[in-house]
Amino acid sequence: MKKDIHPNYVECKVSCACGNSFITRSTVPELKLDICSQCHPFFTGKQKLIDTAGRVERFHSKYSHTGGKMIKRKPKKVVMKIKPLKKIKKAAAVAPVKKSVTIKKKKEQKTKE
Repeated sequence: MKKDIHPNYVECKVSCACGNSFITRSTVPELKLDICSQCHPFFTGKQKLIDTAGRVERFHSKYSHTGGKMIKRKPKKVVMKIKPLKKIKKAAAVAPVKKSVTIKKKKEQKTKE
C-alpha cells in the first residue's frame, strides 16, 4: 500500500437508538445509528411501526385483487414506420399528373362517341 493516501483505520464504537452498541473497525471513531440488526423488523421478525406514510397499506390495497398472481397484459400495438419525406413528395408529384392525363383521355373518348 502507498503511504499517506489511505485514511486511518481505527476501532469504532457503534451505538443504536435502541441502546445496542458494539465495537468494529472504521475510518471514523464513533457512529450513531437509528436502526440496527437488534431492533430492525426484518432481522427480529417482529412488526414495528416504521411506515408512517402508509406505503405498505397502499401497496396491499393496490395489488390485493390479483391474489399474488402475475397478470398477462395485452401486447403493444406495432406502429407502422413512416416513409421518408422525399419519397412522399415524389409520389405526390407524380400521381396527380397521371390522374389528370387519364381523366382528360376519358373525357376526349366520351366526346368523340
